[in-house]
Amino acid sequence: MAKKETEKQTVVISGEEHNVADLSQDQITFLNHVADLENKIRQISFSLEQAHGGRNYFMGLLTESMTAGEASAEEPVKESTAE
Repeated sequence: MAKKETEKQTVVISGEEHNVADLSQDQITFLNHVADLENKIRQISFSLEQAHGGRNYFMGLLTESMTAGEASAEEPVKESTAE
């Protein structure tokens, strides 16, 4: 038969380790809110990084198209004469 180990679940708050079992229901709720908000912050930061990358990509395309547009405006337009 396997031994069943019971580990106390702990959390570090303001540098102090606390047993979750010793927290009040309100404190556990607050802890869950903090954990959920930390997860949302990570997701938002990731999305922001993607948005910056996408913006930079499209700004590069825009800049390139503007430069290409200026180069073609400086070249004389060749007209073909069909007879």
